Amino acid sequence: MLGQRQSQVRRYVEDKGLPFFVLVDETREVMKRYGVWHRVGLDAWNIARPAMFVIGGDGVIRAVFVGETQAEFPSPVQIDEVLGTVPRAT
Repeated sequence: MLGQRQSQVRRYVEDKGLPFFVLVDETREVMKRYGVWHRVGLDAWNIARPAMFVIGGDGVIRAVFVGETQAEFPSPVQIDEVLGTVPRAT
């Protein structure tokens, strides 16, 4: 989920060839509901902590990662491992 403009995200997804959907949350409503948004951080304001929610095609959340700092992200290996276990939508 990204709190950026739709056009920026679409360009990034196309450039990287991502094989999954990315939620664009310009209003930050979803970030707030998932508990990752915060008004003021050490290095930014009105921002979400780095987070990854992997949701299977059946709508079940399969994995959650929420960073403690703006620099904490899951590794590409961790992401690949999680995505390999998620049932795809049919």
